Amino acid sequence: MTQPVSPPRAGTDQVPSAAQPPVWRTMVARADVRTLSLLGVLAALVVVGGITKPDEFLDTRNLQLVLTQASVIGVVTVGMTFVIMSGGIDLSVGAIVALSSVWATTVATQKYGFAGILFTAVLVGVCCGLVNGLLIAYGGMVPFIATLAMLASARGLALQITDGATQIVSIDGVLDLGERDAYILGIPPLVLVFAVVTIIGWLILNRTTFGRRTVAVGGNAEAARLAGIDVRRQRLYLYLLSGLCCGIAAFLLIILSGSGQNTNGNLYELDAIAAAIIGGTLLSGGRGTIVGSVLGVLIFTTITNIFALNNLQSDVQQIAKGAIIVAAVLVQRRTAGTT
Repeated sequence: MTQPVSPPRAGTDQVPSAAQPPVWRTMVARADVRTLSLLGVLAALVVVGGITKPDEFLDTRNLQLVLTQASVIGVVTVGMTFVIMSGGIDLSVGAIVALSSVWATTVATQKYGFAGILFTAVLVGVCCGLVNGLLIAYGGMVPFIATLAMLASARGLALQITDGATQIVSIDGVLDLGERDAYILGIPPLVLVFAVVTIIGWLILNRTTFGRRTVAVGGNAEAARLAGIDVRRQRLYLYLLSGLCCGIAAFLLIILSGSGQNTNGNLYELDAIAAAIIGGTLLSGGRGTIVGSVLGVLIFTTITNIFALNNLQSDVQQIAKGAIIVAAVLVQRRTAGTT
């Protein structure tokens, strides 16, 4: 005789509790808390800047300068966020920016005008990203080693191209974008490019299959492979994306400085990684937000600006940044341990 089946007891795993919120709601709530916290930190920095140097910090030109400086490293950080979310790392972004900027500002390249400079900067960045992706995804190299090798190679090649000299840009169409006359409603063109890259990055991460695959690979690469995701191809695409962002950032830096130098992009890799980390991106992969990374960039850029206005030495700035990074990682570990 068939025995009657008793209903599952409350508290077991057989039936989810009605009071327990869906996982996605919990993730959204945590993301909102992180975003609000970062906005609070940024607001506090603005207050500090307004109190210490009210006439200089709150000046419209200074605020435009902060946003312009944030734009270059911000574009790099968008690409870095995707790479870190996949469980990888890219130590070569600063060197790729330098190589792209000097290759795009050679005399031979400038003969092709505005389009030639832009195309070369983006192409060099993508090619460097392709090499990184092939070495990591299909060559089986550890991301740290592969990108470290690219860092050394790209810096060396940039130095060889320039022979240590600064390459001055003579194309008016490029230089004009850095002038105030090119501002749109008081917003520098570089900031508009940064905003477009941020929006596209957010849409890719949150509204496309590519973004979901990135999170899956970073969360558990083996599980992603068993689910039918081509993990190697996905990683290749991610490093291509990082290289593309470096190429765009190199072009923005050319506009900002009006030149190409082998020292461009110095320590960009550390700034981009730090901005992504304090924005909530896990170094182990599987979690991160574009909005958080952008806020991280704005926080670091604002700190640098405040320190510069108050005539504080660069070593103090580096110590402050290091302390922020350590605090962010400790918060991440504490959060991960309670989830």
